[in-house]
Amino acid sequence: MNATEKLAAYIKVHPGAIGKVVDFDAKTDALYPLDLTAANTELTETLVADTEAFSQWINQKLADNNCRYGIGGYMEHRTIYTRSALFDTADEPRRLHLGVDIWGAAGTPIYAPLRGTVHSFADNNNFGDYGPTIILQHNLYGLTLYSLYGHLSRVSLAALQVGQVIKMNQQIATLGTATENGHWPPHLHFQLMLDIGDEKGDYPGVGRYSQKGEYLQNIPDPELILQFADARNS
Repeated sequence: MNATEKLAAYIKVHPGAIGKVVDFDAKTDALYPLDLTAANTELTETLVADTEAFSQWINQKLADNNCRYGIGGYMEHRTIYTRSALFDTADEPRRLHLGVDIWGAAGTPIYAPLRGTVHSFADNNNFGDYGPTIILQHNLYGLTLYSLYGHLSRVSLAALQVGQVIKMNQQIATLGTATENGHWPPHLHFQLMLDIGDEKGDYPGVGRYSQKGEYLQNIPDPELILQFADARNS
């Protein structure tokens, strides 16, 4: 089984073990699917290079479509990473987005959808990077799972301790502003991993497209946790 199949098997047996990542009511809230690939001709290099203009573009999409959040990104081959040299490795630039982004207002509360412990945290303070980041570790009856929360506010890291016990649906953070979240429009990068090796407070959220098959073995689809599919405004 690949990573998604392993997690899906757990959830099928333990559906009540899954909580929320953000406040969301499927009966009243809608999600706007944001396409950040080359197919979206509105995303010019000039637009995505200007954080304020990029933020205004996203906010306008949400407002025009009456959506609380924007959503998307799992295994999406994106063009927007040209905005930062962080993703331009010599052999092959990193353009494959490995998690899901939830675009919303700075200050939006972020919750742990599974019980677990604080594995690590860090402020990855580089242009285009995660900014403040939290990684939780979960033991799902023998299946070890890690969840990563990137682009947070700096205050989110202030009271954390490695090993700290986290309950399901416990608020763990808030979304950061562009000045603290790696210079991105406010959003959450949410990612799941079965194995993170020796990484602490960081794990790649963007990879090489040629390695997609390898990533699929280790990185489950976050939709299994989010369960947003029926709320997307298509």
